[in-house]
Amino acid sequence: MREPRPRWRSLWYASLVVPGHSPAPSCFADLLDFLPDVLAWVKDRQGRYLWVNRTFVIQYSFDHQRGNESVSLESILGKTDYDLSPAFLADQYRHDDEQVLAGHRIVNRLERLEESRGATIWSVTDKIPVVDAKGAIIGTAGITRAAGPASSLEAAATGFGPALAHMRAHFQQEITNQRLASISNMSLRAFERRFRAAFHLTPQRFLRKLRLRIASRALVDTNASLSEIALTCGFADQSHFSREFRRHFGRTPREYREHYRQL
Repeated sequence: MREPRPRWRSLWYASLVVPGHSPAPSCFADLLDFLPDVLAWVKDRQGRYLWVNRTFVIQYSFDHQRGNESVSLESILGKTDYDLSPAFLADQYRHDDEQVLAGHRIVNRLERLEESRGATIWSVTDKIPVVDAKGAIIGTAGITRAAGPASSLEAAATGFGPALAHMRAHFQQEITNQRLASISNMSLRAFERRFRAAFHLTPQRFLRKLRLRIASRALVDTNASLSEIALTCGFADQSHFSREFRRHFGRTPREYREHYRQL
């Protein structure tokens, strides 16, 4: 039998309001516990976890279990990403939070993750601001779910499954909007307009962010040269890679690697 949800968690979640919607009932949090492939969470303005669903706890336990020591809900709540994740990922998550706290949304972001056993998995992430009854932003909420096979990407954003699958399979190569529009059975103009409406980014910015996040992991997790990472992540050359990377992360690839390798 599942342990009863602590009362403060239900009351806190019941007070959440998503912009443009009515306050969320506390039972909504309970429903998210029944989604086995979806990680869901709520953070305050300081990035501290106020609520996570059951799958989040299970996944965190799987990734961080040490010996026979189990991970409990209490070991996550009140912590920040700097307590729970490698520094380079925590910095990225905090950057996301700051964007969301400013009123922006992160919608259907495709991400490539590396499992510890060497297998590559893909996920789709959404993050939105959480406001109180007066409309003030009091935190962030997000979900991440496994992308699965190419056919399941259609569920993330109707009409864009083929385009997302193509980006996932060919991010190392040049990808044009015309090609993405063609495999989506849309005109170029319609594809660009609808893509921006669905993802809050142009197709090329979406693709560039995907490549940069993949590259950031490679810088920390591998010993590949900068030129090798540039080419395998779809950049024209090392100079192009370094320029785009610094614009996004505020550090050159070399500085980024040295910084996080020292932590």
